[in-house]
Amino acid sequence: MSTRAGPALRPYLPEDAAVTAAIFAASIELLAADDYSEEQREAWASAADDEAKFAARLAGQLTLIATLQGVPVGFASLKVPDHIDMLFVHPDYVGRDVGATLIDALEKLAGARGALILTVDASDNAAEFFAKRGYVAKQRNTVSINGEWLANTTMTKSLADTAAPGASS
Repeated sequence: MSTRAGPALRPYLPEDAAVTAAIFAASIELLAADDYSEEQREAWASAADDEAKFAARLAGQLTLIATLQGVPVGFASLKVPDHIDMLFVHPDYVGRDVGATLIDALEKLAGARGALILTVDASDNAAEFFAKRGYVAKQRNTVSINGEWLANTTMTKSLADTAAPGASS
């Protein structure tokens, strides 16, 4: 009988800067290849080139690290109480409940902080993941990053469905 333990979660620590930057870059390079050109992926991944700036961005948000057997394999961050800024899983660990564990935790934390609706600007390769978890597409966006235009979709999920019975939305 094979029992594979699921991911564990812990808070982001300053020493996670390098590993989160590496997860971010690998995820974009390999998982977004079908949806974005090489130039678009390079521009997007360049957000982690300045490791200190990338670390400050994560440290300034509620950021969780997912680990398997103590090794960081993914991370997610909540910017303001109701917006998911980032959710990235290392390509080697996709399909091992890392993303699901991270999003479940962010939804619970956002709800506990009073958010009624959670939003995310989902990349084209992540939109299906969010849709399967109850997020609804609201609008298409085009953003410019280092001279490259990338599309994403603003998606929302009502957290009121998981609120206590009788709670108004």
